[in-house]
Amino acid sequence: MEFEQMITLIKTVSDSTLTAFKYEEKGVKITLEKKMSKEESQKTFVSSAIVEGQGEKTVSATAVSSHTSFLEEGKEQEAGHIVHSPLVGVFYAAPSEEAEPFVKKGDTVLKGQTLAIVEAMKLMNEIESDYDGTVVEIFAENGQAVEYGQPLFQIS
Repeated sequence: MEFEQMITLIKTVSDSTLTAFKYEEKGVKITLEKKMSKEESQKTFVSSAIVEGQGEKTVSATAVSSHTSFLEEGKEQEAGHIVHSPLVGVFYAAPSEEAEPFVKKGDTVLKGQTLAIVEAMKLMNEIESDYDGTVVEIFAENGQAVEYGQPLFQIS
């Protein structure tokens, strides 16, 4: 299964009413589970993949309701542009632990400039700005699990 197909599969299961999904092909096993807490303030999505000879890897992402409520109130248009996570993974603000973050709150950014990295299945995916402007807010913490479509940055 190609990487883009996996992303589509994860999004489809995430958007559906399914609570679990298992897939196996050529030694690769993918298990997707949705677990909803009793509180509406948080949603958790758990994904694990088993690749022959490498053991099981699990990623868990939590979306905090404050981010979604920010967007639901329609403030995105007033406050500037929101850069969303294009995939489920782990957010990194810098290229390495010792390095400075790609951007900080208040920095001026140009279209195409790298803002962060989201690691998914051992692949590092650069998150680039689609807009010229100033970083008003950084919604994700370094090392935090993020889900598809989760707001990462606000740029005005």
